[in-house]
Amino acid sequence: MTSHRGTLRAHPSILPRIGVRLFGAVVVLWAVATVTFFALRLIPGDPAQAILGGPGSEASQEALDRVREQYGLDQPLLVQYLQQLGRLATGDLGVSYAQRTPVAELLGEQLGNTLVLAACSLLLAWLLALVLVVWSSRGGRIAASVGNGIGLLAAALPHFWLATVLISLFSTWLGWLPPVSTGDASGLVLPVLTLAIPVAGFLAQVMSESLLDALSSPFALSARARGESRRGVVFRHALRHAAVPAINLSGWAFGYLISGAVVVETIFARPGLGRTLLAAVTVRDVPVVTGVVLFSALIYIVVTLIADAAAALVDPRDRVREDAR
Repeated sequence: MTSHRGTLRAHPSILPRIGVRLFGAVVVLWAVATVTFFALRLIPGDPAQAILGGPGSEASQEALDRVREQYGLDQPLLVQYLQQLGRLATGDLGVSYAQRTPVAELLGEQLGNTLVLAACSLLLAWLLALVLVVWSSRGGRIAASVGNGIGLLAAALPHFWLATVLISLFSTWLGWLPPVSTGDASGLVLPVLTLAIPVAGFLAQVMSESLLDALSSPFALSARARGESRRGVVFRHALRHAAVPAINLSGWAFGYLISGAVVVETIFARPGLGRTLLAAVTVRDVPVVTGVVLFSALIYIVVTLIADAAAALVDPRDRVREDAR
């Protein structure tokens, strides 16, 4: 009976949070669709020419007028915007101008490649960050300073420069790994390293600061007073608290990895959403650009929700607050 009543009491606090999250997700997607629509309209050039193959197609004025009427490009800008919102609200992403393929089908073919790249990069970034944080926490002030410097340097590395260095080292000089995507695991290593290293540096910086605060907190001092070693305090108590801010930022990190895929997939000739987006912008393929941006925003929202849930599970303070209610 008590458990049932407790569940009933929990519902009023859970449902508003779910509602707020869903409303926030809708607002974000609407804002992304709006900004993308008007930003693409500011790009010089005629969308009708892009549909017919670009300026080099030498399309006749009659053909251009027919395409503008077919795609609603002869309507006022506000009408075009409202029509696009209506289509997006029904899940209709349109048809690619360049490839004459439904955008949803085109993105479905490329989505898996980018998600694999981003997920592997995030896992490797977490592993590198944890190793760096644990090593620096056990080595005293000098190791802490060196670890902080390594994290700061890694976080500042641009993708195109890091990719060039990794290709020169592991492909050109050592010959261990292919410089471009080969469709197997070996072709995934360098793109993953390129994306993971900067994120690892950022996560390590966040966790290092939180770990220092956790080690000086009362629960850590109490554990040391009971005779527990510094290593035990770090692994059993402090590291879990230090990981919470980094987990909260994992949603942002995943979005950063998705955006970084534009550069990395192009450099390593790897198929995916990033390379598709760059090609679509080049030929002014408006439906594909809109679809990729919306897909990326939706992925960011979902991963952020997962990260929030994971942080709540890891942080014992959340459970204490729920019990207090």
